Amino acid sequence: MEETMLEEIVRDNGENRNGIISMLQEIQSRENYLSEDNLSYLSDRLDIPLIDLYSIASFYKSFSLTPVGDNVIHVCLGTACHVRGAVPILEEVERRLNIKPDETTPDKKFTIKTVNCLGACALGPIIVVNGKYFGNTSIQKVADVLEKYGYVDDSEEKSEE
Repeated sequence: MEETMLEEIVRDNGENRNGIISMLQEIQSRENYLSEDNLSYLSDRLDIPLIDLYSIASFYKSFSLTPVGDNVIHVCLGTACHVRGAVPILEEVERRLNIKPDETTPDKKFTIKTVNCLGACALGPIIVVNGKYFGNTSIQKVADVLEKYGYVDDSEEKSEE
C-alpha cells in the first residue's frame, strides 16, 4: 500500500495507538491482508513495537498475515453446524477448490477458513462468503454458492476429453 494511503488511514484514526484495530481493519479491507511492510510502517509511525502489532494481528481471526483470495469462504464447524453436517460440506468445498482451510487457490480467487461459530446456529450448517450468509447449506448447494463467486466446475470438461 502506498505510504500516502497509510498516512491517511493513520490520520483518520487519531494518529495514536487507540485506533490501531481500526487501522488494521482498514488496511485489511483494502489489501486483503496485513503485509510486513504495512505493519512496519505503522510500527515506526505510531512508535508501537512491531511484535505488538503482530500479536494483535495474529490474535484476531479476522486478520490475515498472508494474502487471501478475492472470495473468503468461512465454514462454520461449531456444535450446531457440526451435528447438521458441516464437515461433509467443508470437505465438498475443499474438493471443489482443491485447497484446505487457510489456503488460497493458485488463481487467488478463493480462500477457505473455518470458524467455531458464526452466531447463526438456527441457520446451520452455514457458510459465509465475503460476509454473505448461506444457511441450511447442503453438499448439493455448495457448487451453486461457489458459482455465484466465479467458480467454474471444470471436472465435467475433463471427463469428456
